[in-house]
Amino acid sequence: MATQTTEDRVSERLELTPEEAALLQEGTLANTAIQAQPRDFYRAMRHGDPIHFDEKLGSWLVTRHEDISAVQSDPITFSVKHGYSEQQARGMREEFEAYLREHGGGYFPDAIMSDPPYHTRIRKLMENAFTAHRVKELEPRITAVVHDLIADVVAKGNGKCDAVKDIAIPLTIRVIVEQLGLDQGMEDKISRWSVAVTAQIGAMQTRETMLENAQQIADLQNYLIAKMKEKEANPTEDMISDLVHAEVTNADGTKEKLTFEEAVSLCRATLIAGNDTTATAIGNLFYVLTTKPGIAELLESVVDDERQLNRFIEEHLRAEPPVRALSRMTTKDVVVNGTKIPAGAHMLLVYGSGNDDETVFPEPRSFDITRPNLGRHVAFGGGPHRCIGLALARMEVKVAAREIVKQMMNMKLAIAESEITYTPTVATRTIESLPITFEAR
Repeated sequence: MATQTTEDRVSERLELTPEEAALLQEGTLANTAIQAQPRDFYRAMRHGDPIHFDEKLGSWLVTRHEDISAVQSDPITFSVKHGYSEQQARGMREEFEAYLREHGGGYFPDAIMSDPPYHTRIRKLMENAFTAHRVKELEPRITAVVHDLIADVVAKGNGKCDAVKDIAIPLTIRVIVEQLGLDQGMEDKISRWSVAVTAQIGAMQTRETMLENAQQIADLQNYLIAKMKEKEANPTEDMISDLVHAEVTNADGTKEKLTFEEAVSLCRATLIAGNDTTATAIGNLFYVLTTKPGIAELLESVVDDERQLNRFIEEHLRAEPPVRALSRMTTKDVVVNGTKIPAGAHMLLVYGSGNDDETVFPEPRSFDITRPNLGRHVAFGGGPHRCIGLALARMEVKVAAREIVKQMMNMKLAIAESEITYTPTVATRTIESLPITFEAR
């Protein structure tokens, strides 16, 4: 696989406008203004410096679709384990680990953020909880959860809400609480826990905020450990029980289970990834429905056609990917698209840019559900680390889209688009608050 990333493939560098050249010279993904509106910066990098070193972040930004695909298909040269651990609590990791050992039941490295062959074992042990068949069986129950939540918002009768805080976040939390077998009424806690965990890979923390977030993560781990011990003794029909009791039969007939430490890390990852990025995708859906002409009408026209609705969701995930960038680290000196990168260098695969790559998706800012290559988007990553929960995420966004159309209409942004704020992080592009007005259908 590594041959895909050597100097035998170099993309054409385009002549930049003065504005693009200035962005490339002065811009950084650490700048919250660029995080909020990144596409000009992405385009400047793709055209003029596709493997761009961001000095402020100390990271190489991989911005073209072809390069992202090549890097994530070679997990040996480009290590997820080292890239993720280097990014975690960046510059303060030892103190972060020590805090969790003292207050959070232990420090549990993210087992899923690992490299083969260990990652292959972990993935196999997780798969039963996330099969497409199982997710399909969950759809009626998830539809009921989503329907009831939106109905409650609509029933308030005032024709306005915060689409992120009142719908997207509580919706995905309620779904993941049900799937994991957690206690009801924990929306606020889980929301805080999600922000704290995501902040560890966002490269935007001060020491003070790191310690505040570590306290939240300790609270999360203590809660999960207690739940896991309950389900170890008395399994129920939920994902925590699946993970605690997961086992595979090896070729020699021996059976293998997750260690308790691995299971803690995977339950934590499922809880956070299962709600945080999906909530971002649904918040982004409300954003496009209220700001992009014709999108609400398009959704309404396809909502009863399963195939076309699925294509709408795929194009939405391409156009507004919830995960902006994820980490890798080089394990040796390597050349990517003509750029020499030393061993031990930190990299960010910028999925938001890859999905906007006009050489793969012509007119990327045009929302087009007839694209012949919709499935090539990298919203869920790719290679051996392609998101294991993608079937559940797709289904939740689809169910949300369907219920929004069935219960709400004439949705409009209640603030100026320029007033929308985003969570300061390089990891995701998450709208913090989205006040809207609507009419009940």
